[in-house]
Amino acid sequence: MLELREHSFMENEAHTVGKNHPIRRRISDSVKRVAGSVDKAAIKRRIFSGCFTPLITPLRGGKIDEKAFQGLVDWQVTEGISGLVPCGTTGESPTLSHKEHMRVTELCIEVAARRVPVIAGTGSNSTQETIDFSRHAEKAGADAQLVVTPYYNKPTQEGLYQHFKAVHDHSGLPIIIYNIPGRSVVDMSVETMVRLAKLPRIVGVKDATGDLSRPLYTRLAVGPDFSLLSGDDATALAFLAQGGHGVISVTSNIAPKICAAMQAAWRSGEIREAQRINEILAPLNRALFLETSPSPVKYAASLLGLSTAEVRLPLCEITDNTKFRVRDAMAGVGLVQIENQTND
Repeated sequence: MLELREHSFMENEAHTVGKNHPIRRRISDSVKRVAGSVDKAAIKRRIFSGCFTPLITPLRGGKIDEKAFQGLVDWQVTEGISGLVPCGTTGESPTLSHKEHMRVTELCIEVAARRVPVIAGTGSNSTQETIDFSRHAEKAGADAQLVVTPYYNKPTQEGLYQHFKAVHDHSGLPIIIYNIPGRSVVDMSVETMVRLAKLPRIVGVKDATGDLSRPLYTRLAVGPDFSLLSGDDATALAFLAQGGHGVISVTSNIAPKICAAMQAAWRSGEIREAQRINEILAPLNRALFLETSPSPVKYAASLLGLSTAEVRLPLCEITDNTKFRVRDAMAGVGLVQIENQTND
């Protein structure tokens, strides 16, 4: 049985190259020459570490299934997840109305009841809309907010900076940048992130670039108290090895205990155990992205009775072949049992 343990990421700092080591100084100085530097003494940030779940939004007959969503939130907390992220891409935020978006955020905060931090998804490709969602999340009692780089508009690096600065200046909530060029078509550079990190409430990044050099160079340029969260389940463990603090995990929607256990094993120095869990999760991580997320994970959740598989257009139901592969991967992790399964 996998055992969760409470450990601070900072406890493992002694096992890394010391900040005054000549090698680290040379690398860090080279990054700063390009990106500029952050006054780390002037900015003290809360570190978000471990496994956070970007919650699906259960639907039934086209409407939000509030009872199912409340049950999902409570189950996630009791399974040992580190925190919750409502109204992200996995929660189908692009197709939620403003009223629905705010209601889902409120329900998550209400059910979580301060047992774990809630990082509310507030991002939009409209700066003013993002500010409106940010103010609502703050009033509702969120601990932080996840703000995606504006999609479709294709802002320049200066535009990205000004967008996030405006949200920062008009909201009191800590901001975690969500950098996902595969969906937004823009990629925030390390240099721009360093500029933003000089603002006191820009506290971290969810990195879904797939570039495992990013956490290393970001950490060197910004410092160790800037939360580095992976946005890719497949590389979550490797991300930790490059200086990351945790993951915002689609897979943890259906396997929160084992996903949290991998993070806990790493933080406690049980590297082989973390690798073992990562190998168990690998086929499931792959299966959940065979088609556009969150359709596969919502189907998986339906097999566990957590939600229907229903998604909103333009997303649609996954194919029978993908269903077969998702069920098979879930069985491999022990989430479901399958007897005489055939791929029809």
